[in-house]
Amino acid sequence: MKDALLATLIEEYSAVEAFASILTLETKALTALSPLELLPPIVEKKTELIGLLARLETTRDTLLAEMGFPAGWPGMELAASADARLADQWALLQKAAERARRFNTSNGELIRVRMDYNQRALTALQVAVPQKVGFYGPDGRIPARPAA
Repeated sequence: MKDALLATLIEEYSAVEAFASILTLETKALTALSPLELLPPIVEKKTELIGLLARLETTRDTLLAEMGFPAGWPGMELAASADARLADQWALLQKAAERARRFNTSNGELIRVRMDYNQRALTALQVAVPQKVGFYGPDGRIPARPAA
């Protein structure tokens, strides 16, 4: 079972590295002038990798339970303390996960900044303009004159 757990950790590490790589692409897209064309395939790949990571985590927890350890981080810490190969792979996985977390946090900040900018631009465009004859309305038409 230790070999199956080790194989799962190796697969998790590969998936987290792939996730970190896609986050790097997302960073480039978010800093591009027009990210809308670039983001859909990135979001699709991120979603796929998140699903894979969730399945691998479930597999890891199942293997830990079969070995008599609790699920999650506490169980992995216990299993790693009993096997050097597991400890080495677990350390690699944690470092990769931390790097991906930093990228994800940074991308979240980029998204927040872009959203704030867009909101300020919308606010500037929605400044109340006095209704004067000859001004176009939001529908692109000149409003009818009020009856006198």
